[in-house]
Amino acid sequence: MQVVSRDRGVPADRVIRGWVEAAAARAGHAGAVEIAVRVVDRDEIRALNRRYRQQDKVTNVLSFPAGPIDGLPAGSRRPLGDVVVCAGVVAEEAKAQGKRLEDHWAHMLVHGTLHLMGFDHENDTDAAEMEALEVVILASGNVMDPYTA
Repeated sequence: MQVVSRDRGVPADRVIRGWVEAAAARAGHAGAVEIAVRVVDRDEIRALNRRYRQQDKVTNVLSFPAGPIDGLPAGSRRPLGDVVVCAGVVAEEAKAQGKRLEDHWAHMLVHGTLHLMGFDHENDTDAAEMEALEVVILASGNVMDPYTA
């Protein structure tokens, strides 16, 4: 866990960890993976988005899969990758969408974690599958469906 943003409203480490673990468990990876979460400001997320996705704009969350790692000892947790969240964008979106800040953070953390596990929303079928799983995970923590809220 790395928090380098000065924005207010960033959840406590235990809350962030809880949502990442809930997503990993529901996707069948309970206790088997390691995921790094970095909370950043607008400049950093924009630079990452520009460098790795060729999109020169801020965004709410980015995921960077680690890829296969050979030679890990048996029973070790597999590094899955990094989730990078922009605190300022999450706060702006929550306000604009009339959502509780904590709920939108939960959604972004679950969304980013599921991307590391191979879920995406590049087509309607994949988007429906990913969104349905997000809704189930979020409901387990009493967060309303972000797609209908």
